[in-house]
Amino acid sequence: MHLHILGICGTFMGGVAALAQAAGHRVTGSDQHVYPPMSDQLSALGIEVREGFDPAHLDDVPDCVVVGNVISRGNALLEAVLDRDLPYLSGPEWLARHVLQDRWVLAVAGTHGKTTTSSLLAHILESAGMAPGFLIGGVPGNFGETARLGGTPFFVVEADEYDTAFFDKRAKFVHYRPRTLVLNNLEYDHADIYPDLAAIQRQFHHLIRTVPGQGALIVNGRDAALAETLAMGCWTPVTPFGVDSGWHARLLSQDGSRFEVWNADRREGTVAWTMFGAHNVGNALAALLAARHVGVPLEVGCAALAAFAGVRRRLERRGEVAGITVYDDFAHHPTAIAATVGALRRRIGSTRLVAVVELRSNTMRLGTHQASLADALRDADEAWIAAPASLNWNVVDSLAVLGSAAQLAPDAGTILAGLVPRLRAGDQVLVMSNGGFDGFHDRLLAALAGER
Repeated sequence: MHLHILGICGTFMGGVAALAQAAGHRVTGSDQHVYPPMSDQLSALGIEVREGFDPAHLDDVPDCVVVGNVISRGNALLEAVLDRDLPYLSGPEWLARHVLQDRWVLAVAGTHGKTTTSSLLAHILESAGMAPGFLIGGVPGNFGETARLGGTPFFVVEADEYDTAFFDKRAKFVHYRPRTLVLNNLEYDHADIYPDLAAIQRQFHHLIRTVPGQGALIVNGRDAALAETLAMGCWTPVTPFGVDSGWHARLLSQDGSRFEVWNADRREGTVAWTMFGAHNVGNALAALLAARHVGVPLEVGCAALAAFAGVRRRLERRGEVAGITVYDDFAHHPTAIAATVGALRRRIGSTRLVAVVELRSNTMRLGTHQASLADALRDADEAWIAAPASLNWNVVDSLAVLGSAAQLAPDAGTILAGLVPRLRAGDQVLVMSNGGFDGFHDRLLAALAGER
């Protein structure tokens, strides 16, 4: 079968493309604004990506068109699909029909930590010899790819609450029918499609309704919004984590690179790994418990974490020039920004920390979390904010409390010009964006190398 994928360069749709090709289908796709890591993965797989959305891309008529959720009515290629009456599905629906059917699905949902927790879970299962399939919204270092079919019934999927497609406004994750479900946390996000937190909770409730009674819910026991969601109805046993009366972690190092796993007052395991940050300790605990549900002993999971190689764009160390270290992170919600900045601060102590943030997500562009942005950056010594003129809220006022520590610029190039001369040996630069940010990381490292 020939599948043509609209929006193929998104991490989810690119993963669908990889799975479809591995299943024996011929795969092509169309997209714009192509950037790594997905562009690299598709190229390595030999999947043809056609630039833009020209209806001529359909002259090589596909058997089915898989439509990504970034594609809206008015898109020329989508209009051609409808006018020509070509068969089409959403990405989640294709995945559910052709990959997840008859699999033991382990899904990871939540506002933050989905990619890292999914990667951890897939790595633990792999280390235990369970050869899982997976579809993850990032590139796990232990696998080097976002998706694979796997060799057993077990399949790990990052369960995103964003809407499914132009014709299906349910959350993507309602298609997955997990038997093991991790709920990391729940906050208001995606302000472009959800009017309030209650609307997102309703989608999570729909997801919980699909988990069988013999399945498992691994739930952050400290999250009030998740507790409210469970109170809407729950028919599956719940294993809470992060609570002293149940499963929780005790740090053995300030930065979280060593910790113990406890169940109430009983120590069950110890972890020493290369990751750091309290948020990553929570992600690890959730992954350990999800793996335990499918039969991986906790001690086996703890041992596996020592070999976890991280995830691209999740506190990824991109390089060092003249003693200046540059990190890349996907954080874009204030809670995630605060967690990432705080984790690096505890790792480096009093060393100077410079945060660079691109206000790119729809929620941040709308100003939904403007009151929280300054506080999220409080652990940084300097904060450089890429704030385009198209924003409809006053970034200057929102960051006023940071004083001269906050620097605003309209784009990546302006930040580079101002930042590079100010950096000195020992500085740690943390760049946070949920997009390509005009290749900022590579440009920064190149500029530092040229100047020094």
